Amino acid sequence: MNELLKELQFRGLINQVTDEEGLDQVLANEKIKLYSGFDPTADSLHIGHLLPVLTLRRFQLHGHHPIALVGGATGLIGDPSGKKAERTLNTADIVANWSGRIKEQLSRFLDFEAGNNPAVIANNYDWIGKLDVISFLRDVGKNFGINYMLAKDSVQSRIESGISFTEFSYMILQSYDFLELYQNEKCRLQIGGSDQWGNITAGLELIRKTEENAKAFGLTIPLVTKADGTKFGKTEGGAIWLDREKTSPYEFYQFWINTDDRDVVKYLKFFTFLSREEIEALEKEIQEAPEKRSAQKALAEEVTKLVHGEESLEQAIKISQALFSGNIQELTAAEIVQGFKDVPSFKVEDADINIVELLVQTKISPSKRQAREDVTNGAIYINGERTQDLEKVITEKDRIENQFTVIRRGKKKYFLIQY
Repeated sequence: MNELLKELQFRGLINQVTDEEGLDQVLANEKIKLYSGFDPTADSLHIGHLLPVLTLRRFQLHGHHPIALVGGATGLIGDPSGKKAERTLNTADIVANWSGRIKEQLSRFLDFEAGNNPAVIANNYDWIGKLDVISFLRDVGKNFGINYMLAKDSVQSRIESGISFTEFSYMILQSYDFLELYQNEKCRLQIGGSDQWGNITAGLELIRKTEENAKAFGLTIPLVTKADGTKFGKTEGGAIWLDREKTSPYEFYQFWINTDDRDVVKYLKFFTFLSREEIEALEKEIQEAPEKRSAQKALAEEVTKLVHGEESLEQAIKISQALFSGNIQELTAAEIVQGFKDVPSFKVEDADINIVELLVQTKISPSKRQAREDVTNGAIYINGERTQDLEKVITEKDRIENQFTVIRRGKKKYFLIQY
């Protein structure tokens, strides 16, 4: 087996392959073109998309030519795979806008300037948008038997709840993408999540029927799961996005640092470019000193750096350390916004205000009596510093960059005062 497939196997990145022996032979002797598709169903990719993107990158690092296909056309239709109900269709303008944003995100992970094997971005609207109904039905649709399509998991799972002709036709459009890229770009391999197996094999069938002596392949990657049974990539705040405006680098870093011991080695293999030796050393450390959480720190650092860059990683670590130690004054206003995004916040108009008045006004303490007790008992911290002075007045000196004061009540309850 060639080195690339060995690496993918070690990382657990191979779920199914249409012809492993044939693909092994081709990869050992040629530098091929391969693609994965990304439908613009939102204005940003999320971490569920990271695995196929990084798998494309692994192929590129071994000298192959990745094509990142943005589904400007298929995004207008909606993929029924893994969905229990029909998607809400978005307008062409929205999908076009989202397609542009996704292109920009993909360029962070793939090298489009590489000398010998630059990555390429394509948009399937460029060819599907030109198809007329008659040509589509005669030249493409006639290659698909209804029984063949009904047997696919993505359709089977929706028969009872209902599937429209629009979503039913998605498989044909994705198959046409593979044929188009095979004919015009000499693209030989499609990769995708395991839920894409039916769409990928349908594309291979279309190529086989259309091209003589065709040699094309499909490879699927496992869907990412969590040991506790909850959905990967979701938190109480929603999905973890690759767009820093939707998920800040600090939140992104925290997502990975909180990985379960049972999942962390798998995620190190999936989402980082650490070597086998480095991963095995971290695995050993989990067994010998799990309290150090060295594997989680390595995972969070590697993935945050990959997605948001070195500077954002350092900022995320700084915020994490400040919150852990309580040294809030070390943070800038921008870092406060990241670190305290989800804590209760209150707008205060008074230039100077007594601590007891502030605690009651912002409902941090339920009454004046409780507020006095909280202060005298040492339960109140202003920007990380304990205050037990009932006469303490919060002034401009207690504001971080004249914008925020962070109040902590007890060990963990944070509140953000805005001016």
